[in-house]
Amino acid sequence: MWQSLDFLESLDKEKLALRSRIFISLHLTQFATSHAHSLSIKASSSSSSTAIADPEGIKVNSVPTKPIEGQKTGTSGLRKKVKVFKQENYLANWIQALFNSLPPEDYKNGHLVLGGDGRYFNKEAAQIIIKIAAGNGVGKIMVGRDGIMSTPAVSAVIRKQKAIANGGFIMSASHNPGGPEYDWGIKFNYSSGQPAPESITDKIYGNTLSISEIKMADIPDVDLSSLGVTNFGNFSVEVVDPVSDYLELMENVFDFPLIRSLLSRSDFRFVFDAMHAVTGAYAKPIFVEKLGAKPDSILNGVPLEDFGHGHPDPNLTYARDLVAIMYGENGPDFGAASDGDGDRNMILGKGFFVTPSDSVAIIAANAQEAIPYFKSGPKGLARSMPTSGALDRVAEKLKLPFFEVPTGWKFFGNLMDARKLSVCGEESFGTGSDHIREKDGIWAVLAWLSIVAHRNKDKKPGEKLISVSDVVKAHWATYGRNFFSRYDYEECESEGANKMIGYLRDLVSKSKAGDKYGNYVLQFADDFAYTDPVDGSVASKQGVRFVFTDGSRIIFRLSGTGSAGATVRIYIEQFEPDVSKHEMDAQSALKPLIDLALSVSKLRDFTGREKPTVIT
Repeated sequence: MWQSLDFLESLDKEKLALRSRIFISLHLTQFATSHAHSLSIKASSSSSSTAIADPEGIKVNSVPTKPIEGQKTGTSGLRKKVKVFKQENYLANWIQALFNSLPPEDYKNGHLVLGGDGRYFNKEAAQIIIKIAAGNGVGKIMVGRDGIMSTPAVSAVIRKQKAIANGGFIMSASHNPGGPEYDWGIKFNYSSGQPAPESITDKIYGNTLSISEIKMADIPDVDLSSLGVTNFGNFSVEVVDPVSDYLELMENVFDFPLIRSLLSRSDFRFVFDAMHAVTGAYAKPIFVEKLGAKPDSILNGVPLEDFGHGHPDPNLTYARDLVAIMYGENGPDFGAASDGDGDRNMILGKGFFVTPSDSVAIIAANAQEAIPYFKSGPKGLARSMPTSGALDRVAEKLKLPFFEVPTGWKFFGNLMDARKLSVCGEESFGTGSDHIREKDGIWAVLAWLSIVAHRNKDKKPGEKLISVSDVVKAHWATYGRNFFSRYDYEECESEGANKMIGYLRDLVSKSKAGDKYGNYVLQFADDFAYTDPVDGSVASKQGVRFVFTDGSRIIFRLSGTGSAGATVRIYIEQFEPDVSKHEMDAQSALKPLIDLALSVSKLRDFTGREKPTVIT
């Protein structure tokens, strides 16, 4: 049975003291192709390998290798094109460098979790990870069937298995496309289920620069298609159901009978787009079998290695099938989508889009009354710096501690482990809470269904239901509306993008309060830096901000989640307390600020881009 949530929380302070005990969630790419794994990584049959001291019952080969450039992780792991990970020893070097970065007592005879989003090369990569883990003395790998397990589920399993699981590997490139010509990635999480901090990833990178051998167990590939345990001496691989532990946790967090009462109504229509990604494995068991949604409410519900030739990013551009349905004539009442590895979400009402910034604020404002997990109220709220200030206003009204952190979910983890934070989110379609240490797409959908169900619990058949848009507009009436938009310019030439950020940093250094920018008066401008209130660590150069006296903001960042070039992101925000203006189109309301942002940054001059790839 699932350990009680109170028990899990009681161990979080202990985890702060064990910050060096990290383990691993990998997003791997294709390391081996039609060639045997032994050829790609010079395994035991290679004449260049030498036997080393073996774990009990296993032969381990020492495979010579050399450092490979470019293995420094970004904000969420190491991401490259598949062809890069296919280079000889590329993946194996990184995995071995990871083990070289950990104290032996943290993994010798320990247990690790392994999962991924089902993308191209995950199955092959899983075999490489298993063999290197065995070669380094790991006791057991728990892997999702077919190598599939969502990022939130990996975090959940690690936390459930705290007594024995030291961490986990996640194989994913998140919301980026999959396939032989596209992206792959590796990420590691440690024993609280949280992405590792920069202090650890920097150590891994340092070891990639000096690595000379890979410890590779001489064991056959493991059948990952069938549940069960395979033993090799004192090392074992257990293939587990990727859904069961996560589903059990969701049943502890939410009132499933309440949600079922909504989804089973004849006058309420629901649709969920899994985008042929990992949540396809979770949608039917949760929404259909447990909560009573109709089977045809699940779109693109079969995980595919190339995501059905799609881009598994749940936004208005890439989830176009869902958007067309929700904005079509007689559209459903509630629509949602999740991304490649299941940690992002998009929420839609009938002809209505809920911005991620509004979404986390509304969840926080309604959590105590609608979600049993928060029956005592949230401990605190937090958002990433670029996310709109809508959540700030909820924290102020509810008199809750509030934190503004850099982009990257790892910054929320310390606050959660210190029991300072319950609900948090990022404008990049990431929302979550302290039930795990990752953002969680299905959790966000269930949270919204809980809110709508709670608002309609007394509605009789035939009575008009309170809709998603009604919930949002009521929130605006109480807290005001933060108009918000993000412009993404994907795969820009890195040189031009970096020059633009350098130019903006120089502009910030010369700015002062009171400077005029068109009709706006500058309050301050800076390059955001964050000092962690728990461990004192400092993250600098996290985004260039121009904040004006009326509360409007313009922010510029380079994203670290892609595998090629640079993604320039511009965030524009303006607060509007006047209810009569709340239903304005966001792009119209923000046009003066958008024009100012493009002018101040000289984006067209530096990048050559005339228009963004994605507008949120």
